[in-house]
Amino acid sequence: MFNWAKQTLANVVGTEEPIYGPSAIKSVAEDAKSTPYTELTREDMKWAAMDSTCVETQSFYLMADNGHMALAQVIYSNVVGIRTTCQFNSKVFYPENSKPHLWCSTPLSDTEFSADKTGFYANDCAVELSEDGKTYTIKSMTDQRSIVNLKVTRTAPGFVAGKDGKTLFGTDLKNPWGSMRHAFWPRCVAEGSIVTKDGPIDFKGKAFFVHALQGMKPHHAAARWNFVDFQSPSYSAVMMEYTTPPSYGSTIVGVGGIAKDGEIVIGGCGCTATHNKTKQDTENDWPEPTEIKFAWTGTTKDGKKVEAVVEGSLEEKLDRVDVMAEVPGFVKKIVAGAVGTKPYIYQYSPHKTPVVLKLKIGDEEITEQGQLFTEATFISAVDAPSQ
Repeated sequence: MFNWAKQTLANVVGTEEPIYGPSAIKSVAEDAKSTPYTELTREDMKWAAMDSTCVETQSFYLMADNGHMALAQVIYSNVVGIRTTCQFNSKVFYPENSKPHLWCSTPLSDTEFSADKTGFYANDCAVELSEDGKTYTIKSMTDQRSIVNLKVTRTAPGFVAGKDGKTLFGTDLKNPWGSMRHAFWPRCVAEGSIVTKDGPIDFKGKAFFVHALQGMKPHHAAARWNFVDFQSPSYSAVMMEYTTPPSYGSTIVGVGGIAKDGEIVIGGCGCTATHNKTKQDTENDWPEPTEIKFAWTGTTKDGKKVEAVVEGSLEEKLDRVDVMAEVPGFVKKIVAGAVGTKPYIYQYSPHKTPVVLKLKIGDEEITEQGQLFTEATFISAVDAPSQ
C-alpha cells in the first residue's frame, strides 16, 4: 500500500519514483516466449483514450518514391485525469536533407472519437480506419503551412509482440499502475500529398504505422528509446526499444519484426539496438550515436531460423528535437518535478552510403538495400541495464 501511495504522489506532483527494481515490471518479452507475436484485427486498433495519466499516439512514417520523408501524428495526452490535450504534428524532410525540414505542431480542439473508437476527429483534423481495417486516411488543415491529405494501406499484417503487446508496471502486477503497448503496421503503401507553401508534395511510396500507448507518465516508463524504420523493395524491418529508468531496474524492452508483402516473417521481442560509436553532444551531454547496429532474430511459422541486421554510420543527423520546447504548456507539468529529465530526440536517415538489410531465413541469405529512418531518444539517466 505504501508503494502505491508513493506512486500516486509521483503521478500527481511529478516527483521521481522510488527504486522498485525489476520485479515491478513484467516485460511483454515474458509473453513472447510462448507467443512471439499476435496479428492485429480491426478491433485491436481502437484508441484506449484512458481517463488516467497517459500519452497515446498514432504515428505514420512516410518514405515517398521522390525522396521526401514525413511524419504525421496525433498525440492524446491525459494529465492525472484532470486535463486532456491533443496535438497534430507533421514533419517533412526533403531529399538528402537538401533544405531545412518543415515542422508543424498544432493543439487540437473539439476532439472526439468514433463510436467504435477507431476514428479520431477534431476541428480541421480526422484520422479514420476503413471498414476492412486495412487503410487509414489522415486529413489535417490545422496548419496552412502543411495541409495533410494521405492514405496509408497495409500490405502485410499488423502485429503486437506477445499476446496483447503490453508491458506492465507496478509492485502488484495483477493490478498494475502502468503499461506500455506498441501495435505495428510494419509494411504499408502511401498515397496522397502534403501541401506546403511551395506547393504539394506527392507522398506515393512506402509507409510504416505505429499505435503507441504509454499508460503512465512517459518519463517514468522509459529513460531511453531507439526507433527503427527500414524499408526496402521487398522487406520492412521495424523496432521500438526502450530502457526503463532505474526505478524499474533499467530494464530493456525491445519489440519489432521483419515483414514482406502479405506476411510477417518474424515478430516479437528478439531485437536489439546498439550504438557502436557515440559522441557527446556538447550542448546537453547526451551520447549522440554515430554508428549503429540493429538486429532481429526469430523463427518463421514453418520453423526456419531468421537473423537480420542493419548496421553502419548514421552520417549527419537530420534533426535534434528538444521535446520540452515542443509539447503543450500543460503537458510540461507531467515532468516538472523529475530531476535530470531533459528529453531530446536525435533523428537520422543516412543517404551517402547505401543502407543494407542482411537477412538470413533458414539457409537462404538475402541482402537488400533500402532506406532507414531512425531515432535515438534520451530522457533521463539509466543504470547498467537488465534484460
